[in-house]
Amino acid sequence: MGEVFFYHLTRAPLEVTLRTLLEKSLGAGWRVAVRGRTEEALDRLDAALWLGPEDGFLPHGRAGGAHDAAQPVLLTTAREAANRPDCVVSVEGAEIGAEEAARLSRAMILFDGHDPGAVQAAREQWRALTGAGARAKYWSEESGRWEMKAES
Repeated sequence: MGEVFFYHLTRAPLEVTLRTLLEKSLGAGWRVAVRGRTEEALDRLDAALWLGPEDGFLPHGRAGGAHDAAQPVLLTTAREAANRPDCVVSVEGAEIGAEEAARLSRAMILFDGHDPGAVQAAREQWRALTGAGARAKYWSEESGRWEMKAES
């Protein structure tokens, strides 16, 4: 069963943390799906990923294009991603189930620590996934740098 990493965002914006995690994932040779709940949020992330540093191009695309299967990073609202990801990154509380996590090299759940609803949804996902046997790690940036705070 793959690992599930929970990232409790309290300092850096989602776009910054996501870019860092995507770069590391691509460096590991993984294909990635970024799963959101709304097209609006994915529009915002898509724009932010294109506006990164010139020396830090991050190849990605939005689901629904002609080359979805070839995308190293695919932004989607769909449960199944055409790029056959090794890693799925959940934003906006998009669900990752235990069976899916088991097939992946890694699942990542990024949630806004300033949004009580997002924190509650992440807690529910933690309970559901660890209850189904998934290995999980909880990461916090509260101290100013990312530190692992809990593990199942």
